[in-house]
Amino acid sequence: MSGLGAAFSDAFALLAGFDHQVAEIVTLSLEVSGLAVLLGTLIGLPLGACLGVGRFPGRQLLVVVLNGCMGLPSVVVGVVVYLALSRSGPLGSLGLLYSPTAMVIAQTVLVVPLMAAIARQVVEDAWREYEEELTAMGFRWAGRVRVLLHDCRHSLMVAVLAGLGRAMSEVGAVMIVGGNIDRSTRTMTTAIALETSKGDLPLAVALGMVLLAVILLLNGVAYALRQWAMRRYA
Repeated sequence: MSGLGAAFSDAFALLAGFDHQVAEIVTLSLEVSGLAVLLGTLIGLPLGACLGVGRFPGRQLLVVVLNGCMGLPSVVVGVVVYLALSRSGPLGSLGLLYSPTAMVIAQTVLVVPLMAAIARQVVEDAWREYEEELTAMGFRWAGRVRVLLHDCRHSLMVAVLAGLGRAMSEVGAVMIVGGNIDRSTRTMTTAIALETSKGDLPLAVALGMVLLAVILLLNGVAYALRQWAMRRYA
């Protein structure tokens, strides 16, 4: 117990002293995950809205595939992105492997299905409610998607926060494509795994507390937005 208490005491000291190493790792994690979620928003929300509004052959199959991809194993995504970015891969000439950009690509691949699946359900529910009105007003497919995305923007924040939570807690893919390089591609999750294996528990615990705080904050914001949206549209 004394060892555990010492680890937590030292971890609090690192956080209270605004340790440079902790700040550097947390900053990189937020930058990589934030950019990945931004790309995921630009890709996933319109994709989900298109599936929510569209009615075409094969749509149900695409929905099933999209829902299945919500649980993509991160290590599998990491291997696929690694092969694409390696020297012998189709994107090897770009030299992106073992860089923050490679980590952003891997996290984007992970969050897009999750965000698109949530957006599809939100937009599809809204489409059932407004289908007659939008059809009578002469909106075509693209116009319907645009209107419903705007109308559901508050509810869709849940999809964005869910994507951010998935990106922030991811470890397998970013370790494979980023290499967990000190002062370059080391994020909170990869640093926690490394420092724990090295026995540097204070740093691992400090980063774990920061990560847990971020995840809890995201879940709290998502819950508050969901409740607010339910009251607003009731």
